[in-house]
Amino acid sequence: MGMENTGKMRVLGVMSGTSLDGLDLALCEFEPTGNSWRYCVLKAKTINYPMLWKDFLGRASTMKLDHYLAISNSYGSYIADEINAFLKGSEHPDAIASHGHTVFHQPSPANTPFTAQFGNGAVIAAETGITTVCDFRSLDVANGGQGAPLVPVGDKFLFSQYESCLNIGGIANISYDLGGERIAYDICYANMLLNYLAEKLGKPYDDGGRIAITGRINEVLLKELFESYLVQNKRSLAREGFEKNLLPLLTKYEIQVEDIMASACEYIAKTVARELNDNKIATALVSGGGAYNSFLIDRLKHHFKGEVIIPDDNTIQFKEALIFAFLGYLRLNNKINTLKSVTGAKSDSVGGAVYLASC
Repeated sequence: MGMENTGKMRVLGVMSGTSLDGLDLALCEFEPTGNSWRYCVLKAKTINYPMLWKDFLGRASTMKLDHYLAISNSYGSYIADEINAFLKGSEHPDAIASHGHTVFHQPSPANTPFTAQFGNGAVIAAETGITTVCDFRSLDVANGGQGAPLVPVGDKFLFSQYESCLNIGGIANISYDLGGERIAYDICYANMLLNYLAEKLGKPYDDGGRIAITGRINEVLLKELFESYLVQNKRSLAREGFEKNLLPLLTKYEIQVEDIMASACEYIAKTVARELNDNKIATALVSGGGAYNSFLIDRLKHHFKGEVIIPDDNTIQFKEALIFAFLGYLRLNNKINTLKSVTGAKSDSVGGAVYLASC
């Protein structure tokens, strides 16, 4: 199945990240141009989660099955309501591509692999009246892959002018071409870690790194963070690993939160820079909330031998929502949207469940 282009299409990308920052909506238009695609973000918005949804999403993995399914449907209805409000007065898109919110992600071949995202796409399609693509990861997991990362298809075809694409969201991940193939993987926990610490001080996140910059690096904690990094499955990190490997370290020491935050930033910056340097990458386009953390970016620049490129606000904030819109576009046109070179699956695939709003 090739990557030949199809016609123009308008798709709304919907993304909820692991750091619980909020719901990203990006209304995008895609048009084929030779062997690539031209894209335009027509409008975009981040909707901060009310405390009720932050609470539900944060503890979804501990719910009983009936409660889990009910809340997943309710979350789908919440997404539909926000989409309807966002699209009011605008021309409706041809489709919605909703990633949902990952609750379980255990693709290890040692067990029966599975992945699950909150936010039933059937509910979204029913309540918006718009065809919805969702559940992008399951086919790849069933195909022997990690089900992640998925964004590199968009990096390859929408951001090919950059040597590498580095996303610093709840988890830091990277993609780049190697030997003619796109490769990508998670590097380390990032905003998931920093936001957890900021919330201890009553803030949703460390705005600009203003908290971390006041702290002092604790070398013992930093050493333990690096040691925990060495035992992680870094192709596909998930919340389960954060809770198992990182949280105990963050609560182990009786030191100021500011010092833990400074140590965490140093850990993230040095780990990411080492990955870039070891692979002789000269330039990195940075997106995700971490791009706004000036202290973290300064530490990354200090350790990285190459150039850090900070793009426009739309790319920083909505690159993942844009790319999930693109994945939905590819799915609806029966084109490959998941790469085996990235996920480790047996073959490339066309992932995503489609709910037609009407027949």
